[in-house]
Amino acid sequence: MRFGLDVAQQRMPWDEVVRRVQLAEELGFDGAWGFDHFQPMYGEGPGETFEGMTTLAALAGLTSTIRLGLLVTGATYRHPSVFAAQAITVDHASHGRLELSLGAAWFDKEHTELGIPFPPTGERFDLLEDTLEIVTRLLTGETVSYEGKVVSLKDARLGPAPVQRPHPPIWIGGQGPKRTLPLVARYADVWHAWGSPNSLREANERIDELAIAAGRAPSDITRASSLSLDDLDTARKHAEKFRDAGYGYLVCGWPEAGAAQVEAFTRDVLPDLTD
Repeated sequence: MRFGLDVAQQRMPWDEVVRRVQLAEELGFDGAWGFDHFQPMYGEGPGETFEGMTTLAALAGLTSTIRLGLLVTGATYRHPSVFAAQAITVDHASHGRLELSLGAAWFDKEHTELGIPFPPTGERFDLLEDTLEIVTRLLTGETVSYEGKVVSLKDARLGPAPVQRPHPPIWIGGQGPKRTLPLVARYADVWHAWGSPNSLREANERIDELAIAAGRAPSDITRASSLSLDDLDTARKHAEKFRDAGYGYLVCGWPEAGAAQVEAFTRDVLPDLTD
C-alpha cells in the first residue's frame, strides 16, 4: 500500500506549502497532493490559495523523489488542450513524477464569483469525458482529430510527449454510478473516493463489472481513498481495513496537530502497513 500526504495549499503562505511537501518527501510519502481551487473552501477571512498546476510546476523544482498531484483537477477550469500542455510541462519539470487527476468540478461559489462558467451537471460530465479523451490522445504526441460533445479538435498535436508513457497515471475522483464510474472503468489508472471500504463496496464492485465490459482487467485500476491522521490508533485501524479490502493508496489529510503528528504516523504506524 502506498501513502500520499494532502497539503492542500489554502490559507497558508508559500513557504509553508513548500515546508509541508518537503517534509512529506523526507518522511518517505509516495506523493504530495494539493487541491485545484482558486479560493479557500472553508474558514474565515480571505486566506491564501495558490493555483494548482503552477504550484506543481514550482514544487517540481523544489523536490526530487516525491510524486506530485492535485486532488482533483476540475474539468471546468482549463480548456482540455491547455490542460494537456500544462501536464506535459509539469511531467518534464518533475522528471516524470506527475499524477494526473480529473473530476467534473463542483464548487459553484468560486465559478460564480470569478466568472468561470459552471454549466449544469450533465454538461460538466460531458466536458469531463471530452477532457479525458482529449488529454489521453494528445499526450501520445500524435495528430488528433476528435468530435466531442463540448470540445472538438482538428489535426491537433502537442509535443514533446510526456516523460511517463503513455501518459502520467490518470486519477478520477467520485462515485456517481451513471457518469463517473463508467469513466473510471474506461480511463482511470486510479479511482479515488471518500468513504469507508464498506460504504464504497457497491461502487467498487461496479467498477470491476464496468472494467471487464470495457475490455480491461479490474486490477488495472488502483483503488484509493483518504485517511485522517488526527487520531493515530483510528488511522491504523482504518488503514488496515482499506488494505484488507484491496485498496492500494491512501491520501493522508494534514492533521490539526501538525508536523509532529505526521512524523509520528510515519514512525509508529506506517511501517506496519507497508511491510
